[in-house]
Amino acid sequence: LDGMQTGVLVFFCLVATHKSQVQFDIPAPFTDDCILDHGTNLYDPKKAEEVRWYDVDLDAPASERFVQIAKDYTDSMNALIQVVKDFIVPVFPNAVEFIDDIFGEMHKILDQPYKDEIEGISRASGIPLGQIVMYNLIYEIMAGCTSVVAVDDNCKVFNARNLDFGLWIRWNPAAHEWELSRALSNNIVNLRWMRGGKVMYKSNNFAGFVGIYNGVKQGAFALTANARGGTANPIQKWLDGDAPNAKWMTWLTRETMESNTTYADAKKHLMNTELLSNVFYILSGTKPDEACVISRSHEKTEHLTEITSHKDSWFILQTNYEQDYDPWWIDDRQLPGMNCMRTLGKKNFGFPGLYNVLSSRTNLNKLTAYTALMHIDTGDFETYLQNCSGDCWGW
Repeated sequence: LDGMQTGVLVFFCLVATHKSQVQFDIPAPFTDDCILDHGTNLYDPKKAEEVRWYDVDLDAPASERFVQIAKDYTDSMNALIQVVKDFIVPVFPNAVEFIDDIFGEMHKILDQPYKDEIEGISRASGIPLGQIVMYNLIYEIMAGCTSVVAVDDNCKVFNARNLDFGLWIRWNPAAHEWELSRALSNNIVNLRWMRGGKVMYKSNNFAGFVGIYNGVKQGAFALTANARGGTANPIQKWLDGDAPNAKWMTWLTRETMESNTTYADAKKHLMNTELLSNVFYILSGTKPDEACVISRSHEKTEHLTEITSHKDSWFILQTNYEQDYDPWWIDDRQLPGMNCMRTLGKKNFGFPGLYNVLSSRTNLNKLTAYTALMHIDTGDFETYLQNCSGDCWGW
Protein backbone atom coordinates (compact mmCIF):
# COMPACT_ATOMS: atom_id res chain seq x y z
CA LEU A 1 0.00 0.00 0.00
CA ASP A 2 3.03 2.33 0.00
CA GLY A 3 2.14 4.14 -3.20
CA MET A 4 -1.49 4.47 -2.21
CA GLN A 5 -0.50 5.77 1.24
CA THR A 6 1.66 8.49 -0.25
CA GLY A 7 -0.97 9.56 -2.73
CA VAL A 8 -3.80 9.66 -0.23
CA LEU A 9 -1.78 11.66 2.29
CA VAL A 10 -0.80 14.16 -0.41
CA PHE A 11 -4.45 14.51 -1.41
CA PHE A 12 -5.66 15.23 2.12
CA CYS A 13 -2.76 17.60 2.74
CA LEU A 14 -3.87 19.56 -0.30
CA VAL A 15 -7.40 19.70 1.04
CA ALA A 16 -6.15 20.85 4.45
CA THR A 17 -3.54 23.37 3.30
CA HIS A 18 -4.89 24.71 0.01
CA LYS A 19 -6.37 27.59 2.05
CA SER A 20 -2.95 29.23 2.25
CA GLN A 21 -2.83 29.49 -1.54
CA VAL A 22 -6.16 31.28 -2.04
CA GLN A 23 -7.28 34.80 -1.17
CA PHE A 24 -10.82 34.83 0.21
CA ASP A 25 -13.10 37.84 0.20
CA ILE A 26 -14.59 36.95 3.60
CA PRO A 27 -16.96 39.55 5.09
CA ALA A 28 -15.53 41.66 7.88
CA PRO A 29 -15.94 40.27 11.45
CA PHE A 30 -19.27 40.82 13.08
CA THR A 31 -20.14 40.57 16.75
CA ASP A 32 -22.27 37.78 18.18
CA ASP A 33 -26.00 38.41 18.32
CA CYS A 34 -28.47 36.35 20.37
CA ILE A 35 -31.81 36.80 18.63
CA LEU A 36 -33.58 36.17 21.94
CA ASP A 37 -32.34 39.57 23.10
CA HIS A 38 -34.64 41.10 20.48
CA GLY A 39 -37.62 38.88 21.28
CA THR A 40 -37.19 37.13 17.94
CA ASN A 41 -38.56 33.62 17.41
CA LEU A 42 -37.49 31.93 14.17
CA TYR A 43 -38.70 28.44 15.08
CA ASP A 44 -41.22 27.13 12.55
CA PRO A 45 -41.79 23.35 12.65
CA LYS A 46 -43.25 23.44 9.15
CA LYS A 47 -39.74 24.16 7.83
CA ALA A 48 -38.60 20.77 9.09
CA GLU A 49 -40.78 19.27 6.34
CA GLU A 50 -38.25 20.57 3.78
CA VAL A 51 -35.96 17.65 4.65
CA ARG A 52 -37.18 14.30 3.25
CA TRP A 53 -37.49 11.13 5.33
CA TYR A 54 -36.24 7.69 4.23
CA ASP A 55 -36.25 4.26 5.86
CA VAL A 56 -32.98 2.32 5.99
CA ASP A 57 -33.75 -1.39 6.36
CA LEU A 58 -30.90 -2.97 8.31
CA ASP A 59 -32.35 -6.41 7.56
CA ALA A 60 -31.79 -5.85 3.83
CA PRO A 61 -28.48 -6.70 2.14
CA ALA A 62 -26.02 -3.89 2.81
CA SER A 63 -25.62 -3.13 -0.89
CA GLU A 64 -29.36 -2.36 -1.17
CA ARG A 65 -29.92 -0.15 1.90
CA PHE A 66 -29.20 3.23 0.29
CA VAL A 67 -30.20 2.53 -3.31
CA GLN A 68 -33.32 4.75 -3.37
CA ILE A 69 -31.52 7.67 -1.73
CA ALA A 70 -28.62 7.32 -4.18
CA LYS A 71 -30.99 7.37 -7.16
CA ASP A 72 -32.96 10.34 -5.85
CA TYR A 73 -29.88 12.42 -5.04
CA THR A 74 -27.49 11.47 -7.86
CA ASP A 75 -27.42 14.98 -9.32
CA SER A 76 -26.90 16.78 -6.02
CA MET A 77 -24.24 14.26 -4.92
CA ASN A 78 -22.42 14.81 -8.21
CA ALA A 79 -22.64 18.57 -7.73
CA LEU A 80 -21.19 18.29 -4.23
CA ILE A 81 -18.29 16.09 -5.33
CA GLN A 82 -17.64 18.44 -8.24
CA VAL A 83 -17.09 21.34 -5.81
CA VAL A 84 -14.32 19.32 -4.14
CA LYS A 85 -12.78 18.33 -7.47
CA ASP A 86 -12.87 21.92 -8.76
CA PHE A 87 -11.09 23.00 -5.58
CA ILE A 88 -8.29 20.43 -5.90
CA VAL A 89 -7.69 20.26 -9.67
CA PRO A 90 -5.93 23.66 -10.02
CA VAL A 91 -3.12 22.42 -7.74
CA PHE A 92 -3.49 18.69 -8.42
CA PRO A 93 -4.27 18.34 -12.19
CA ASN A 94 -4.70 14.56 -12.01
CA ALA A 95 -7.08 14.72 -9.04
CA VAL A 96 -10.03 13.04 -10.76
CA GLU A 97 -7.98 10.06 -11.97
CA PHE A 98 -6.34 9.83 -8.55
CA ILE A 99 -9.69 9.80 -6.73
CA ASP A 100 -11.16 7.20 -9.06
CA ASP A 101 -8.14 4.90 -8.94
CA ILE A 102 -6.61 5.27 -5.49
CA PHE A 103 -9.76 5.78 -3.45
CA GLY A 104 -11.33 2.99 -5.47
CA GLU A 105 -8.54 0.70 -4.25
CA MET A 106 -9.10 1.90 -0.68
CA HIS A 107 -12.62 0.51 -0.89
CA LYS A 108 -11.15 -2.99 -0.63
CA ILE A 109 -9.95 -2.39 2.93
CA LEU A 110 -13.14 -0.80 4.31
CA ASP A 111 -14.98 -2.57 7.12
CA GLN A 112 -18.33 -4.19 6.58
CA PRO A 113 -21.17 -3.33 6.22
CA TYR A 114 -19.83 0.04 5.05
CA LYS A 115 -17.87 -1.50 2.19
CA ASP A 116 -20.97 -3.06 0.61
CA GLU A 117 -23.15 -0.02 1.38
CA ILE A 118 -20.72 2.33 -0.38
CA GLU A 119 -20.46 -0.03 -3.35
CA GLY A 120 -24.26 -0.12 -3.57
CA ILE A 121 -24.44 3.70 -3.52
CA SER A 122 -21.89 3.90 -6.32
CA ARG A 123 -23.73 1.35 -8.43
CA ALA A 124 -27.15 2.98 -7.94
CA SER A 125 -25.94 6.54 -8.61
CA GLY A 126 -23.43 5.77 -11.34
CA ILE A 127 -20.84 7.83 -9.50
CA PRO A 128 -17.37 6.16 -9.59
CA LEU A 129 -16.62 4.09 -6.52
CA GLY A 130 -13.49 6.05 -5.61
CA GLN A 131 -15.46 9.29 -5.48
CA ILE A 132 -18.02 7.79 -3.08
CA VAL A 133 -15.21 6.50 -0.85
CA MET A 134 -13.63 9.98 -0.76
CA TYR A 135 -17.05 11.50 -0.04
CA ASN A 136 -17.44 9.23 2.99
CA LEU A 137 -13.98 9.92 4.45
CA ILE A 138 -13.39 13.61 3.89
CA TYR A 139 -15.85 14.64 6.64
CA GLU A 140 -13.71 12.94 9.27
CA ILE A 141 -11.07 15.67 9.11
CA MET A 142 -12.99 18.82 8.15
CA ALA A 143 -16.19 19.28 10.16
CA GLY A 144 -16.96 21.96 12.73
CA CYS A 145 -20.02 22.01 14.97
CA THR A 146 -21.93 23.33 17.96
CA SER A 147 -23.77 20.79 20.13
CA VAL A 148 -26.00 21.39 23.15
CA VAL A 149 -27.44 19.00 25.70
CA ALA A 150 -29.85 20.47 28.25
CA VAL A 151 -32.50 19.57 30.86
CA ASP A 152 -35.77 21.48 31.19
CA ASP A 153 -37.79 22.27 34.33
CA ASN A 154 -39.64 18.95 33.98
CA CYS A 155 -36.32 17.02 33.97
CA LYS A 156 -36.71 16.17 30.29
CA VAL A 157 -33.47 15.93 28.31
CA PHE A 158 -32.89 17.45 24.87
CA ASN A 159 -29.94 17.27 22.49
CA ALA A 160 -29.29 19.57 19.53
CA ARG A 161 -26.57 20.58 17.11
CA ASN A 162 -25.48 22.82 14.27
CA LEU A 163 -23.29 21.14 11.69
CA ASP A 164 -20.75 23.47 10.09
CA PHE A 165 -18.76 22.23 7.14
CA GLY A 166 -16.82 23.42 4.09
CA LEU A 167 -14.22 25.86 5.41
CA TRP A 168 -11.71 27.02 2.77
CA ILE A 169 -13.42 25.18 -0.07
CA ARG A 170 -14.40 27.67 -2.79
CA TRP A 171 -15.59 30.92 -1.24
CA ASN A 172 -18.09 32.67 -3.52
CA PRO A 173 -17.48 36.43 -3.01
CA ALA A 174 -20.61 37.45 -4.91
CA ALA A 175 -22.96 35.30 -2.82
CA HIS A 176 -20.80 35.57 0.34
CA GLU A 177 -20.93 31.85 1.00
CA TRP A 178 -18.83 28.69 0.95
CA GLU A 179 -19.82 26.65 -2.08
CA LEU A 180 -19.30 23.30 -0.35
CA SER A 181 -21.52 24.32 2.59
CA ARG A 182 -24.34 25.27 0.28
CA ALA A 183 -23.92 22.14 -1.86
CA LEU A 184 -24.23 20.06 1.31
CA SER A 185 -27.63 21.57 2.02
CA ASN A 186 -28.99 19.95 -1.15
CA ASN A 187 -27.98 16.50 0.13
CA ILE A 188 -29.45 16.44 3.65
CA VAL A 189 -31.93 13.66 4.42
CA ASN A 190 -33.62 12.29 7.54
CA LEU A 191 -33.34 8.55 8.20
CA ARG A 192 -35.36 6.02 10.17
CA TRP A 193 -33.07 3.04 10.77
CA MET A 194 -35.29 -0.07 10.77
CA ARG A 195 -34.87 -3.61 12.05
CA GLY A 196 -37.64 -6.19 12.27
CA GLY A 197 -40.06 -3.64 10.86
CA LYS A 198 -39.48 -1.27 13.81
CA VAL A 199 -37.59 1.98 14.16
CA MET A 200 -34.31 1.41 16.01
CA TYR A 201 -33.23 5.06 15.94
CA LYS A 202 -33.37 8.23 13.85
CA SER A 203 -30.65 10.41 12.35
CA ASN A 204 -29.99 12.81 9.55
CA ASN A 205 -27.32 12.23 6.93
CA PHE A 206 -25.90 13.52 3.71
CA ALA A 207 -27.17 11.44 0.82
CA GLY A 208 -24.51 8.86 -0.02
CA PHE A 209 -22.86 9.09 3.40
CA VAL A 210 -23.09 5.96 5.57
CA GLY A 211 -21.77 7.30 8.88
CA ILE A 212 -23.76 9.29 11.46
CA TYR A 213 -23.05 12.66 13.05
CA ASN A 214 -26.10 12.64 15.31
CA GLY A 215 -28.99 10.40 16.23
CA VAL A 216 -31.69 9.67 18.80
CA LYS A 217 -32.84 6.33 20.19
CA GLN A 218 -36.24 6.84 21.79
CA GLY A 219 -36.31 6.16 25.53
CA ALA A 220 -32.59 5.48 25.62
CA PHE A 221 -30.14 8.19 24.50
CA ALA A 222 -29.19 10.82 21.92
CA LEU A 223 -25.73 11.41 20.55
CA THR A 224 -23.81 13.98 18.50
CA ALA A 225 -20.18 13.99 17.34
CA ASN A 226 -18.08 17.15 17.04
CA ALA A 227 -14.67 17.32 15.40
CA ARG A 228 -11.79 17.85 17.86
CA GLY A 229 -8.32 19.13 17.10
CA GLY A 230 -5.14 17.23 17.85
CA THR A 231 -2.25 15.43 16.27
CA ALA A 232 -4.05 12.27 15.18
CA ASN A 233 -3.74 11.50 11.46
CA PRO A 234 -6.63 9.11 10.83
CA ILE A 235 -5.83 8.47 7.18
CA GLN A 236 -2.22 7.52 7.89
CA LYS A 237 -3.08 5.30 10.86
CA TRP A 238 -5.73 3.53 8.84
CA LEU A 239 -3.52 2.90 5.82
CA ASP A 240 -0.52 1.89 7.94
CA GLY A 241 -2.61 -0.79 9.64
CA ASP A 242 -1.37 0.48 13.03
CA ALA A 243 -4.87 0.36 14.51
CA PRO A 244 -6.76 -2.50 12.83
CA ASN A 245 -9.63 -2.37 15.35
CA ALA A 246 -10.00 1.41 15.44
CA LYS A 247 -13.18 3.08 14.19
CA TRP A 248 -13.92 6.15 12.12
CA MET A 249 -15.77 8.56 14.40
CA THR A 250 -19.03 8.69 12.42
CA TRP A 251 -19.01 4.91 12.07
CA LEU A 252 -18.59 4.53 15.84
CA THR A 253 -21.56 6.89 16.30
CA ARG A 254 -23.67 4.62 14.11
CA GLU A 255 -22.34 1.46 15.78
CA THR A 256 -23.24 2.91 19.19
CA MET A 257 -26.78 3.69 18.07
CA GLU A 258 -27.23 0.15 16.74
CA SER A 259 -25.53 -1.92 19.45
CA ASN A 260 -26.44 -0.16 22.72
CA THR A 261 -29.78 0.20 24.46
CA THR A 262 -28.96 2.39 27.49
CA TYR A 263 -27.13 5.61 28.23
CA ALA A 264 -24.67 3.78 30.47
CA ASP A 265 -23.80 1.22 27.80
CA ALA A 266 -23.46 3.89 25.11
CA LYS A 267 -21.20 5.96 27.36
CA LYS A 268 -18.95 2.99 28.08
CA HIS A 269 -18.76 2.08 24.40
CA LEU A 270 -17.85 5.61 23.32
CA MET A 271 -15.25 6.01 26.06
CA ASN A 272 -13.43 2.74 25.49
CA THR A 273 -13.52 1.98 21.76
CA GLU A 274 -10.33 2.81 19.86
CA LEU A 275 -10.75 5.58 17.30
CA LEU A 276 -8.89 6.77 14.23
CA SER A 277 -9.48 10.47 14.94
CA ASN A 278 -10.06 12.84 17.84
CA VAL A 279 -13.66 13.75 18.64
CA PHE A 280 -16.05 15.22 21.17
CA TYR A 281 -19.03 12.93 21.76
CA ILE A 282 -22.02 14.72 23.32
CA LEU A 283 -24.25 12.09 24.91
CA SER A 284 -27.57 12.41 26.74
CA GLY A 285 -29.99 9.95 28.34
CA THR A 286 -33.47 10.14 29.82
CA LYS A 287 -32.54 11.34 33.32
CA PRO A 288 -31.40 14.87 34.31
CA ASP A 289 -27.98 13.59 35.40
CA GLU A 290 -27.45 11.64 32.17
CA ALA A 291 -25.60 14.13 30.01
CA CYS A 292 -21.90 14.46 29.27
CA VAL A 293 -19.18 15.43 26.82
CA ILE A 294 -16.62 12.70 26.14
CA SER A 295 -13.36 14.24 24.93
CA ARG A 296 -11.66 11.49 22.96
CA SER A 297 -8.25 11.09 21.45
CA HIS A 298 -7.81 8.20 19.06
CA GLU A 299 -6.48 6.05 21.91
CA LYS A 300 -8.46 6.99 25.01
CA THR A 301 -10.90 9.28 26.77
CA GLU A 302 -8.89 12.31 27.86
CA HIS A 303 -11.64 14.16 29.69
CA LEU A 304 -15.25 13.60 30.75
CA THR A 305 -17.52 16.58 31.43
CA GLU A 306 -20.68 15.57 33.31
CA ILE A 307 -23.66 17.92 33.38
CA THR A 308 -23.88 17.58 37.17
CA SER A 309 -20.41 19.09 37.58
CA HIS A 310 -20.69 21.70 34.84
CA LYS A 311 -20.81 25.36 35.85
CA ASP A 312 -24.17 25.66 34.10
CA SER A 313 -25.74 22.63 35.72
CA TRP A 314 -28.74 22.42 33.36
CA PHE A 315 -26.85 22.50 30.04
CA ILE A 316 -23.53 21.86 28.34
CA LEU A 317 -22.62 23.60 25.09
CA GLN A 318 -19.72 22.13 23.13
CA THR A 319 -18.08 23.46 19.98
CA ASN A 320 -14.71 22.23 18.66
CA TYR A 321 -12.57 23.47 21.54
CA GLU A 322 -11.71 22.11 24.97
CA GLN A 323 -14.07 23.20 27.75
CA ASP A 324 -11.24 24.70 29.83
CA TYR A 325 -9.54 26.55 26.93
CA ASP A 326 -10.43 29.86 25.35
CA PRO A 327 -11.58 29.37 21.75
CA TRP A 328 -9.63 30.83 18.87
CA TRP A 329 -10.59 34.51 18.85
CA ILE A 330 -11.84 34.48 15.27
CA ASP A 331 -13.94 31.36 15.92
CA ASP A 332 -15.59 31.97 19.28
CA ARG A 333 -18.92 30.16 19.18
CA GLN A 334 -18.57 28.86 22.73
CA LEU A 335 -19.10 32.08 24.71
CA PRO A 336 -21.86 33.53 22.48
CA GLY A 337 -23.71 30.20 22.58
CA MET A 338 -23.45 29.88 26.35
CA ASN A 339 -24.59 33.45 26.89
CA CYS A 340 -27.57 32.88 24.60
CA MET A 341 -28.49 29.70 26.51
CA ARG A 342 -28.43 31.68 29.75
CA THR A 343 -30.66 34.30 28.15
CA LEU A 344 -33.05 31.53 27.15
CA GLY A 345 -33.14 30.07 30.65
CA LYS A 346 -34.25 26.68 31.89
CA LYS A 347 -37.95 27.62 32.19
CA ASN A 348 -38.23 28.58 28.51
CA PHE A 349 -36.34 25.63 27.21
CA GLY A 350 -37.48 23.25 24.43
CA PHE A 351 -37.24 22.85 20.66
CA PRO A 352 -38.15 26.52 19.96
CA GLY A 353 -35.59 27.86 22.40
CA LEU A 354 -32.85 25.53 21.23
CA TYR A 355 -33.51 26.41 17.61
CA ASN A 356 -33.31 30.13 18.34
CA VAL A 357 -30.03 29.75 20.24
CA LEU A 358 -28.51 27.83 17.32
CA SER A 359 -29.92 30.40 14.87
CA SER A 360 -27.99 33.19 16.60
CA ARG A 361 -24.57 34.46 15.53
CA THR A 362 -21.89 33.24 15.79
CA ASN A 363 -23.22 29.71 16.27
CA LEU A 364 -25.03 30.34 13.02
CA ASN A 365 -22.41 31.28 10.43
CA LYS A 366 -21.52 30.87 6.77
CA LEU A 367 -20.50 27.23 7.28
CA THR A 368 -23.74 26.11 8.94
CA ALA A 369 -25.58 23.51 6.85
CA TYR A 370 -28.32 22.40 9.25
CA THR A 371 -29.72 22.42 12.78
CA ALA A 372 -30.91 19.15 14.32
CA LEU A 373 -33.19 18.93 17.39
CA MET A 374 -33.70 15.71 19.38
CA HIS A 375 -35.91 14.74 22.34
CA ILE A 376 -34.96 11.44 23.95
CA ASP A 377 -38.27 10.63 25.69
CA THR A 378 -40.45 11.08 22.63
CA GLY A 379 -37.88 10.24 19.96
CA ASP A 380 -38.81 13.44 18.12
CA PHE A 381 -36.18 14.42 15.56
CA GLU A 382 -36.31 17.61 13.49
CA THR A 383 -33.83 18.85 10.89
CA TYR A 384 -33.74 22.42 9.59
CA LEU A 385 -31.74 23.64 6.63
CA GLN A 386 -29.72 26.66 7.71
CA ASN A 387 -28.20 29.56 5.83
CA CYS A 388 -26.74 32.60 7.51
CA SER A 389 -27.59 35.19 4.88
CA GLY A 390 -26.25 38.70 4.85
CA ASP A 391 -23.57 39.83 7.28
CA CYS A 392 -22.27 36.74 9.11
CA TRP A 393 -18.97 35.29 10.17
CA GLY A 394 -17.30 33.17 7.49
CA TRP A 395 -16.96 30.28 10.00
